[in-house]
Amino acid sequence: MTERRPLFSICIPAYNRARFLAPLLESIYSQSYKDFNVVICEDRSREAAQIEAVAAEYAGRFPGTLSYHENETNLGYDANVRNLVEKATGQYCFFMGNDDLMCAGALENVAGILERHEDVGLVLKSYAWFDAVPEVINQEVRYFEEERTFAAGRKAVMVCFRRSGVISGYIVHRDAAHAAATKRFDGTLYYQMHLSARVLSTMKAVATPKVLVLCRNTEAPEFGNSDMEKGKYVPGRYTPQARLNMVGGALSIIKDLKETTGSDLVREVMQDYANYFYPYIKDQLTLPPREYLKLCSSFGKMGFYKYPMFYLYCLTGYLLGERAFDSLTGRIRAYLGRSPQLGLAK
Repeated sequence: MTERRPLFSICIPAYNRARFLAPLLESIYSQSYKDFNVVICEDRSREAAQIEAVAAEYAGRFPGTLSYHENETNLGYDANVRNLVEKATGQYCFFMGNDDLMCAGALENVAGILERHEDVGLVLKSYAWFDAVPEVINQEVRYFEEERTFAAGRKAVMVCFRRSGVISGYIVHRDAAHAAATKRFDGTLYYQMHLSARVLSTMKAVATPKVLVLCRNTEAPEFGNSDMEKGKYVPGRYTPQARLNMVGGALSIIKDLKETTGSDLVREVMQDYANYFYPYIKDQLTLPPREYLKLCSSFGKMGFYKYPMFYLYCLTGYLLGERAFDSLTGRIRAYLGRSPQLGLAK
């Protein structure tokens, strides 16, 4: 007899930040919808013992619902995401960053979507950012004002590819994601974008306007410790080269889709990146002018020189600075009730 699978596996790639794990698990176990299990894969961080202790506490409080795994070696971000997909037993993987929070009603909302729609490969979230306390939201990121469906193929991939960059609230069909497993993109920090491209080639996407997760905006990145990440990233900050590596990695994924399946979305994806380029330069706006110009020139050589919006972001971002630009985008999103819809994302 086949064992019944839960609808969701909540997948947590754990690396340090042990103090945030209990609040995250509380936000998960307080969900009204209960058809889920939790999978934690700890990636050989210095706080592994503390993470294990928190996981053991919740495994004891909620027997049979949490599985904890310590990787034998430091896999790095991308391989750990793949590792979580492999170990997940739910029908869908619902990823959570290890310092973020799941909003009340999130699982119930997504379960309703999956009940209303068949053959869903990915649920595209709305989400919010906070600093000190989750009660004070900096910005909400909502792509559409109403629930939207996108047929499998070009449109679904086009809309969801870049918008899969934030791992918290990334919801993907587990078996389809597992079938797409590859090591080719380890070190890009965007393995989930590969999953989106592959899964949505044959399955539909549904976007929800409901904010599903709250993302903490105060913690420095910890990429750069694994063998696949050393030399590309520096733990504690995003260097100019790190940003170039990340955008270049994303483009390598969409180019690989063309080479391996014949589905050519390179131009559309680059246009979409250019239309929303600010996140990829926002933490570089304090660079000296010459270094910033060199960074923008390097992005241009990737092919972004073709797109006027790319130049607009590079110029206005540097003139306004991160705080003023964030404030401006926050006001625009609040006024519209969603992110601006530019070009092919409409």
